[in-house]
Amino acid sequence: MFSDRLSSAPGGDAVIPVSALNRAIGSMLERNFPLAWISGEVSNFTRAASGHWYFSIKDAQAQIRCVMFRGRAQYAEFTPREGDRIEVRASVTMYEPRGELQLNVEAVRRTGQGRLYEAFLRLKAQLEAEGLFDEARKRALPTHPRAIGVITSMQAAALRDVLTTLCRRAPHVPVIVYPAPVQGAGSADKLTAMLDTANARNEVDVIVLCRGGGSIEDLWSFNDEALARAIAASGIPVVSGVGHETDFTIADFAADVRAPTPTGAAELVSPQRALLLRELDQRHATLARGFGRLMERRAQQLDWLARRLVSPAERLAQQRSHLRQLAIRLASAGSRSTAQARAGFNIVQMRWQRTRPDAAAQQVQIQSLERRLDAAFARGRERAGERVAALSARLEVLSPQRTLERGYAALLDAQSGAAVLAPGALKPGKRLTVHLAQGSADVSLADVQPRLADGF
Repeated sequence: MFSDRLSSAPGGDAVIPVSALNRAIGSMLERNFPLAWISGEVSNFTRAASGHWYFSIKDAQAQIRCVMFRGRAQYAEFTPREGDRIEVRASVTMYEPRGELQLNVEAVRRTGQGRLYEAFLRLKAQLEAEGLFDEARKRALPTHPRAIGVITSMQAAALRDVLTTLCRRAPHVPVIVYPAPVQGAGSADKLTAMLDTANARNEVDVIVLCRGGGSIEDLWSFNDEALARAIAASGIPVVSGVGHETDFTIADFAADVRAPTPTGAAELVSPQRALLLRELDQRHATLARGFGRLMERRAQQLDWLARRLVSPAERLAQQRSHLRQLAIRLASAGSRSTAQARAGFNIVQMRWQRTRPDAAAQQVQIQSLERRLDAAFARGRERAGERVAALSARLEVLSPQRTLERGYAALLDAQSGAAVLAPGALKPGKRLTVHLAQGSADVSLADVQPRLADGF
């Protein structure tokens, strides 16, 4: 294996170059130590300008150097810090220039994170299959809550962030804090109990369940099944603001709304006071303008009605004047003389007599028209009869019967009924119908002798 790099010493023993030795050791390590998860405590962590990570992991008895190149490091979910307990997925290699053993790291996670994450996925799949995370069962947040509840630790920095945000955005809305530990043994049970207490007291319109960021172990209380079921069964809408934007817990999926941070949760549940005041001013201005326009229309309507309104005295005066006019017209009509009326009647009668028709003269004219009409009808019938007689005579001349009476006969094919016109249509054995002047007969030809057409 080293034959291309070996040289002979004065004593005849083979000599191996350091570089070849290190390369051989490195190849042997890579072949015999496959990828594996290795746990330890971080020390001497350094991020190079190139983006590579250099650090060591150690336990009580030993330590080993590690390198994680930029192509792998950029996908890591967190950056290790001095003293962190982590697990690395790495292969054992040799750094040949210095002959140092090192781990080439491909992935990094916090200690125990793999088992916890698998438990997280199992519980998430179970609750999701039960429909606990369905969007249909989640409720909308109240637009204007009367009170806001916060479930978190009294010592949590997230509580200060939430209270600061609520004080800034909605100082008019009271806040009730339900204290409960957010980390450590029994914290999940206490969070569940406090959520049940908030529902039992029913003194808030929305609940914020929050805590700051941390490792998966730190946030594990919010991955509790009992807490998730209590959130889903809550009669009050629940907003989950746990950890940072990249942190997800079972509580986030069970809550009605998930906020990326505790501050974001406070913003979701609190109406911004400045916006409310601005909207109130706009609505007040709109109401004032509407009321002003209504008053203007009413004033205009009042003026129009006032112009139509007549005082009782003036109305009585108008009625008295009208009554006097009617009395004058009645007196004038009563004083008209009967003679004038009779004279008018005579004039109308004379006009009627002049326009009255003369019935006797009209009767004579009608009788004259009747005689003329009868004569015209008689002449028409006579001319029509003459025309019919002439046409009948012409028809009689053209009648086939008259032709047959002159000695002619008509030959018809007995099958088709068609007239036989040429000698070629006559064949021996052919059946014919012969029409004569005094009847017809069916004949069968025995012999046919055609001859030239030479007339009769």
